[in-house]
Amino acid sequence: MRAMSQVPPSAPGLPFAKMHGLGNDFVVIDRRAAARGAAVTPALVRALGDRHRGVGFDQMAVMDAGDGGALELTFYNPDGSESAACGNATRCIAASEMAATGADRLVLRTGRGALVAEMRDGVVRVNMGAPLTGWREVPLAREVDTLHLPIPGDPVATGMGNPHCTFFVDDADALDLHSFGPAHESHPLFPERTNVELVTVLGPDRLRLRIWERGTGVTLASGSCSCAAAVAAARRGLTGRRVAVEVDGGTLEVDWTEEGVWLAGPTAHVFDGVIPAAFLRGLG
Repeated sequence: MRAMSQVPPSAPGLPFAKMHGLGNDFVVIDRRAAARGAAVTPALVRALGDRHRGVGFDQMAVMDAGDGGALELTFYNPDGSESAACGNATRCIAASEMAATGADRLVLRTGRGALVAEMRDGVVRVNMGAPLTGWREVPLAREVDTLHLPIPGDPVATGMGNPHCTFFVDDADALDLHSFGPAHESHPLFPERTNVELVTVLGPDRLRLRIWERGTGVTLASGSCSCAAAVAAARRGLTGRRVAVEVDGGTLEVDWTEEGVWLAGPTAHVFDGVIPAAFLRGLG
């Protein structure tokens, strides 16, 4: 893992880095230096998120210097909407920062709160905080049992800084996620829309997970979705609190402890680039 960006600060346009965690991919803009003050608008997010006419990503992460030099992260979905949490992007950025600074532990501020990331045996893990299981916290539109939602399929609702709706099914690979996901993302019980997860329990410590992300669509992996699926399975008594989660892009490790929900897995810094000034002017 190399430092955040090898693009010279004087390069015209908007520097960025492309990263991924198990194929869950991100555009990362570091506004602490070269892109200081760069305006991030929904139009910019949508343009860069277009996989045919832009760069393409599952989420975009913007890095800013907070009080005392702390690193602050803001996340965006390709449709231009914000998300308070993105576990894999947080891990990727933490890995890059650790490589640049030599640190093995960082605190990153997000809409989810202050998240602790640390390096263990060459793998970066992040504490995504305690899961939110109250209906107001998720949030839901009305009071219901979050462990058994009144939705066909008997899903579980969980908040991980963003809302999740987890369905336990016999074979997650047999269902058409491209139709199932959007049919539930905007369910009226979820006023802020929801991520949708299809989960098959493979054993007391292993899950198979397929993911439809709110504002994104089908993804190869998702940190917050993996955490939500693991929490839902443990709350149902289907697994223990430490599980391997098999997603389309590989395997993530989730450990729900008294400290919070820890997420671990591979990260990759793929390349650095610059969005040309002409492209940015065309958004106006």
